Amino acid sequence: MGTVVPPGSVVVSDWHRSQEGKEYFGTLLRRNRRRFFGMIERPVLSPQLAADVAGYKVFVSGKSGVGKTALVAKLAGLEVPLAHHETTGIQTTTVYWPAKLRESGRALFFRFSIWDCGDAVLKKFDHILPSCTEKVDGFLFLFSFTDRASFEELPSQISRVTEGAKNAVKMVIGTKFDQFAHSDVTEHDVAAFCHTWGLPVLRAKSINAPRLADGQSLDGRAGLSDMAHLLNGLSEHLWRQDQWAAGLLPPLTSPGSSEEPAFS
Repeated sequence: MGTVVPPGSVVVSDWHRSQEGKEYFGTLLRRNRRRFFGMIERPVLSPQLAADVAGYKVFVSGKSGVGKTALVAKLAGLEVPLAHHETTGIQTTTVYWPAKLRESGRALFFRFSIWDCGDAVLKKFDHILPSCTEKVDGFLFLFSFTDRASFEELPSQISRVTEGAKNAVKMVIGTKFDQFAHSDVTEHDVAAFCHTWGLPVLRAKSINAPRLADGQSLDGRAGLSDMAHLLNGLSEHLWRQDQWAAGLLPPLTSPGSSEEPAFS
C-alpha cells in the first residue's frame, strides 16, 4: 500500500518552462546536451542563484525487458541503448533535477542516486537486493504496456522488493504507453491496480531518441521537458515523505478511500 501526491501540489510543474527555471535547468546542459554528473559532482550555479541539494537513493525494479536501463538513461540524458541487453550487475546513475517548492517558493536541487540491476542477477545472487534496498528512499516499479506479464507481476514484485523498507516511497511507471496497437494493459487494469494499491502510476513513451550524425542523442531542453512529469512526480513524493516523517505535514488520504488517485 502507498499514497498518491497530487501532481503540482508540492513543486511547480511547469517551472522548467519559466525564465527563472531555465537559468537553473541551464546548469544541467552543455552546448544543449545533458551533462553527466559523477558521484561527487554537482551543477554549478552563478553567484546570483542559490539552491540547496536534497539527496535520495532510488531503486528501479521490473521484469527483464521492460526498459529499466533505457528509462534511467533517458532520465539522466545519457545515451539510450539501441538494443536490449540484460544488466549484468548493479549500475548507479546520478540525476540532478531543479524544482521550485510551491508553498515556500524556494528553489531546490533534487539529487537522485538511481540504482538499476538486471532481473536475472537479482534472482541469482542473494546479496544484490539487500545492497540495492539498503537505506533506500524510493522505489520505481516498471511494467510495459506491451507486456501484460510485467504488469501482472507487480504485486508480488512490490511485496518482495520492498520488504524491510516499508516507509520508502513507491511509484509505478508504465513504459511504451504510446504503442496503442500493441498494448496488453488497459486503462481499466491500471485504475483497478491504483485503487487496490494506492500507488501513483506514471507513463513513459517508447525510448527512441533521435540521434545526430555522430551518434549522440539530440536531448537538450527537449529531453528535459520529456522527463519533467516523471522527475517532478518523483521529487514531489520524496519531498512530501520527508516532510511527513519530520512531523511537518499530516498523512495523505489512505489507500482504499473513496478518493481516486490521479494519473499522468
